[in-house]
Amino acid sequence: MFDFFPSRRTAVLARILALSFTATTTVLATSAWAAERAPGVKNIVLVHGAFADGGIWSDVIRLLQARGYHVTAVQNPLTSLADDVEATRRVLARQEGNVLLVGHSWAGAVVTQAGNAANVKGIVYLSALAPDSNESVAELLKKRDAPMEGLLPDENGLVWLDDPTVFAHVMAGDVSRKRVAVLAATQQPMAAKAFSESITHAAWLDKPSWYLVTQGDNALATHVQEWIAKHIGAKTATIKSSHMSMITHPYFVADLIAKAAREAR
Repeated sequence: MFDFFPSRRTAVLARILALSFTATTTVLATSAWAAERAPGVKNIVLVHGAFADGGIWSDVIRLLQARGYHVTAVQNPLTSLADDVEATRRVLARQEGNVLLVGHSWAGAVVTQAGNAANVKGIVYLSALAPDSNESVAELLKKRDAPMEGLLPDENGLVWLDDPTVFAHVMAGDVSRKRVAVLAATQQPMAAKAFSESITHAAWLDKPSWYLVTQGDNALATHVQEWIAKHIGAKTATIKSSHMSMITHPYFVADLIAKAAREAR
């Protein structure tokens, strides 16, 4: 029998195929979303280090929010370890459900103390310091033969990193000049005394941890980072980056945090 309406049949078949493709795509997307969100934690709290503020996380925040995570960045006063821990605890207390806690650089000490909160189910360290119980950052660095040098406090006991050239060398050698200028302009001074304040109980002793080692880091030597990661028993990832990996490699950092969030219980 001859088909006098081939275009109509073609249109119907095309419509069926389109609906099938849409349904399949929806199922795959839903499955991917479900895999991203379960069975790990949904809340991620990011804690910045010295000479920075919560704005350094902006690129990573957008990437994690796009994956459906609830993300909060702490604004540390950087006036003492106790003050920074308290600022982090206030944010942790506002989370509904379990939390993955992330600390960069100096904030490694902060999350090592604040991470003892019951709702924290895992800790991610980015080029971070992770003192042991009853140990300070200064003591940790001295034991690893990596004392802090070259940054002297002013008459108020504050250490500044507001010179763009110095900031680039220490923290952000692979960041654009324009971005470095902004980072230096918005940096927060760090109270020198904070480095001598001790952790009471290291949360990494009880909580699972992940560590990002940055190779070519002028702020915290790579070999010190590698030792810390091994010492705390963290799952470790490595990338060639300055100290500001969340700015130069936001996708890599977001992937690591999301992986930890999925694995955290």
